[in-house]
Amino acid sequence: MKAKTCISLSQSLLKQIDKLPKKPSRSAVIEEALRFYFNFLVRKTRDSRDLEILNANSKRLNLEAVDSLSYQIDS
Repeated sequence: MKAKTCISLSQSLLKQIDKLPKKPSRSAVIEEALRFYFNFLVRKTRDSRDLEILNANSKRLNLEAVDSLSYQIDS
């Protein structure tokens, strides 16, 4: 279900939207941009959380990597 809302955008941004080759509606462009932005925020939050986990376990993970590499056969 769609809901109407009122937003203010700069003239330059509206001109860019209006110059798009496929001529989608302004609403469609703004909706797609917002979906992209919210997906970006979700990924950024997830990546930040993953980095914290990796950093918290980096010493142990590095030791495991060194141990695994020691089992490789020289060719």
